[in-house]
Amino acid sequence: MRLPFLPPSPAPQPVRVCRARSRVGLRIFRCAALATVLLAVPAMARPRPIEVKVVVVAMFEVGADTGDQPGELQRWVEFDHLDRVYPLPAAYHAARMNAAGEMAIVTGQGAAHAAATIMALGLDPRFDFSHAYWMIAGIAGASPDRASLGSAVWARWVVDGNLAYEIDAREIPSDWTIGFVPLRKSRPFEPPAVPLDGQVFALNPDLAQWAFNLSRATSLPDSERLRTIRAGFDGEAALRPPFVTLGDELSSSTYWHGNRFDAWANQWVRYFTGGRGEFATTAMEDTGTLQSLQFLARAKRVDWQRILILRTVSNYDRPARGQTAAESLESQRAGTSGAFLPAIDSAYTVGHVVVSELLNHWPRYRAAPGTSTPHKSSSRSVDVDREQPTPSANGQPQRAGRSRALMR
Repeated sequence: MRLPFLPPSPAPQPVRVCRARSRVGLRIFRCAALATVLLAVPAMARPRPIEVKVVVVAMFEVGADTGDQPGELQRWVEFDHLDRVYPLPAAYHAARMNAAGEMAIVTGQGAAHAAATIMALGLDPRFDFSHAYWMIAGIAGASPDRASLGSAVWARWVVDGNLAYEIDAREIPSDWTIGFVPLRKSRPFEPPAVPLDGQVFALNPDLAQWAFNLSRATSLPDSERLRTIRAGFDGEAALRPPFVTLGDELSSSTYWHGNRFDAWANQWVRYFTGGRGEFATTAMEDTGTLQSLQFLARAKRVDWQRILILRTVSNYDRPARGQTAAESLESQRAGTSGAFLPAIDSAYTVGHVVVSELLNHWPRYRAAPGTSTPHKSSSRSVDVDREQPTPSANGQPQRAGRSRALMR
């Protein structure tokens, strides 16, 4: 059988195949090169994080950051020229800085605002907080046994006053002094104390002592109005002009007031610190701030040993002689028995002493927390003392600040 004629197969064309393969390879190479460049651009364009040396933590501002009735932030912004603004959409307020490495932030009132704001700030990749000092600087209520109006108090312990069982005082057993019961206990102050995580914070005692030693001689103004208010109170420290001291804090988002609550706060702080803490001030945000800082320290974002708490006294936590607790609370709400502006000024005046020392001798304090005798002089210093506040010595509260006097 004859096979039909089949034309011969075309000769192979290796050159074309080679060229085709070359074109494919070239495309792959170009794509790979382009991808490498695109991936490298963000890394090359990403700036080095800004080294932050000091973070001043304020809790509220009355209005704008500058130019009106001051809250806890405004003195720092105006006198230390914190003119660089860094928006923080995930926080309560933008961060502000100056060229010297000083930053300030407003957390918002209450522990929840404080915790969220500090966590958002601490995780922000624009900033390097690895050597930063954190100083909470705000107003507070105080026991007249430990501090006077306008005084400044450095804390070593902060104890939470919210984590507890509570029974209405009208229904408590006759042998109870208060309706607050520690969680997992059956009666007030039942031993042994077993604080939950985040219920007690022990700060660096050497750093607190260093800050106190550095600032203890700071002159704080007195006034006739403050003397008149103080005269109505009984207490070991109540009649003293404003001064700087050490004392510990009960942090509670509830604004409590009265003699019985003052006695509870004293015992509550002693109970949860094993007798080592001495109640002096009451504030609203600091357990939230400290909880976030503790978590950030675990993540190696901050140094737990570089945290300071400075609270200044805007009001007493119990009524004057002859007043009921309700009358005393109303007088504080109306702004007639407090020291709002003197406390605002004291927070900056005393806190600025420490901030200036840290910035003026940064190489020393960057290496290790301040625990020794501070420098007396230096041939070169950071210019953070160009403007000083004029303290509100008369203590007259202004209308815009009255509500905060009830929100320590």
